[in-house]
Amino acid sequence: MVMATTDSQFHVLAVDDSLIDRKLIERLLKTSSYQVTTVDSGSKALEFLGLQENQQSVSPDNHQEAEVNLVITDYCMPGMTGYDLLKKIKESASLRNIPVVIMSSENVPSRISRCLEEGAEEFFLKPVRLSDVNKLRPHMMKTKLRNQDMSEKQGESDFLQQESPETSSSSSSSSSSSLSSSSSSSGKSDFVESQPQDQEQNQSQPQPNNSNKRKSVEEGLSPDRTRPRYNGLTVMSN
Repeated sequence: MVMATTDSQFHVLAVDDSLIDRKLIERLLKTSSYQVTTVDSGSKALEFLGLQENQQSVSPDNHQEAEVNLVITDYCMPGMTGYDLLKKIKESASLRNIPVVIMSSENVPSRISRCLEEGAEEFFLKPVRLSDVNKLRPHMMKTKLRNQDMSEKQGESDFLQQESPETSSSSSSSSSSSLSSSSSSSGKSDFVESQPQDQEQNQSQPQPNNSNKRKSVEEGLSPDRTRPRYNGLTVMSN
């Protein structure tokens, strides 16, 4: 569920070398209930964002204290122009998702096109009006929701990585149990198979012939062997 976001939760960084223009944009932004931080140069804007001019990523030691949801900058400034600041932000892996809006008192189509092609969300002509400021909120909402989705996905990824070792251990234990069960079943099967073979071997051994048994019995009952011999004896008669 996406929670409603109030305008007071949005923080805008306004960059302009003109004090009058800086005060004007600050008043308009605060009228729309935005939190506002103002600086007078592109280099100070990068410093507030935690990015030095020769860096492409924010150093943990230099990260801004408050999250910036949008940068609105003047185009013509001494030193670093608004276009240069736009390029620096879009080249940074950690800052490129921050919406950038360019302001200028000169209506130069080629300048406007170049800024939009580089990644600017809007190009306002000075003096900036309240109707222009009202166009900022959709850009900040889109970035806010996208960052929330990225945070949720990162949280899910971290959770899955934490769960992975436990799952692997459980899978290994299950596999070991399966192998043990398979080995036990195999041993039982081998034992059952060996029993019929032993029985077949016992049945194949030669049994005593019945005719031989009968012959032995007959020889034992032969008259020559059982009849007493009287040879050499004289029979007496009355």
